[in-house]
Amino acid sequence: MRKGIIRYLFCASLTSGIWAALFLINMHHNDVSNWQKRSQEPIPAWFLEQNLQQQIIHESEQISKRHVTVKHEPEKLRPFNFNYTDPEFLDGLSKYGFNTIISRRVGFERDVPDTRHKICRQKHYSVRLPTASVIICFHNEEFHALLRTLYSVVNLSPRNFLEEIILVDDMSEFDDLKEKLEYHLEIFRGKIKLIRNKEREGLIRARLIGASRASGDVLVFLDSHCEVNRGWLEPLLSAIAKDPKMVVCPLIDIIDEATLEYKPSPVVRGAFDWNLQFKWDNVFSYEMDGPDGPSKPIRSPVMAGGIFAIDRHYFNEIGQYDKGMDLWGGENLELSLRIWMCGGQLFIIPCSRVGHISKNDNKSHEILKAVARNYLRLVHVWLDEYKEQFFLRRPGLKFTTYGNISERIELRKRLGCKSFQWYLDTVFPELEVSVDS
Repeated sequence: MRKGIIRYLFCASLTSGIWAALFLINMHHNDVSNWQKRSQEPIPAWFLEQNLQQQIIHESEQISKRHVTVKHEPEKLRPFNFNYTDPEFLDGLSKYGFNTIISRRVGFERDVPDTRHKICRQKHYSVRLPTASVIICFHNEEFHALLRTLYSVVNLSPRNFLEEIILVDDMSEFDDLKEKLEYHLEIFRGKIKLIRNKEREGLIRARLIGASRASGDVLVFLDSHCEVNRGWLEPLLSAIAKDPKMVVCPLIDIIDEATLEYKPSPVVRGAFDWNLQFKWDNVFSYEMDGPDGPSKPIRSPVMAGGIFAIDRHYFNEIGQYDKGMDLWGGENLELSLRIWMCGGQLFIIPCSRVGHISKNDNKSHEILKAVARNYLRLVHVWLDEYKEQFFLRRPGLKFTTYGNISERIELRKRLGCKSFQWYLDTVFPELEVSVDS
């Protein structure tokens, strides 16, 4: 009897082993066949260079089921030694304003440190928030930095709140931003609308073009060299849901232009001097008192400009951007003054974090000319008698032309905006202190 049982168990295990072996052989054959079929599909030559981006050629079924895998400890960049006199490094720095060698090594996706305060990580937001149209404009942006921006937004934004990403190409000239970019955008399955400007409009008008095509409740403007952090979108949408006339900015973390290391920013607010130069300013300690502490929204006199969220209807109601401004520069100050002086509010939301590459830009003569013109339009519409403080420091601009501002003056009247004196007294009294500095 015992021998019979042993013989039976032996035969059963042998039969199971044979079936398992046949199953594995069949699976291997199918995998090889599928791989051979895929390998016969034509792949553009430039795509072969992207061996760090293997995720791009996943099966479409896998792509459609993408989800965010958040690691407890983000991967750190491996130490990468290179020669700072290397012509390739210098060329990238000159062309794009940051280290493109490391940018290529990093690729399209990475985990960055969660820089939010622990209080922020414990917050919960309504499941019924407004939807967001994220608008990203670019001109000759470095390919990997642009793709990292897009991947971070798609991966770290709740799908039910992310209506769309509107990508506006402001007449880029580089080849990798043409057909190659469109090929890579196919992975996002229609979530991204790509608009190609037929002539160079500049950042200000390019953003207006993007906003005109948006269908989300809230417009979220990002630069094309950002990486959003975890839980970045919900705090912005929640603040606007409570008050549609509240314009909000995330706290902007630093991505180092030489190493691409992601560094946390302290809680700061936006400010400017009488030269109209934007700067970051310390936050008063009393503003972070109370149970919410460092997670409390921070009242900010001005925004940095590149990264903010605004209710779409309020953006139109308040007059969008000044279309008479050229390229970029000064539009952030002009919009900030208009928000405060015309009945809105501007806050920085510390629980929303977005990393931004601090580019090493050399401004061309064309940019400097545009910035000067933009400042003059701001000065003559919004500073009232205080415009003389600006001309004391920039006397050479006093008789420079700045175009027709009648439409913006009429807008100020129609909105019933307050005086710049009110702004100094109520929003930014610290500016008075620096009059003689």
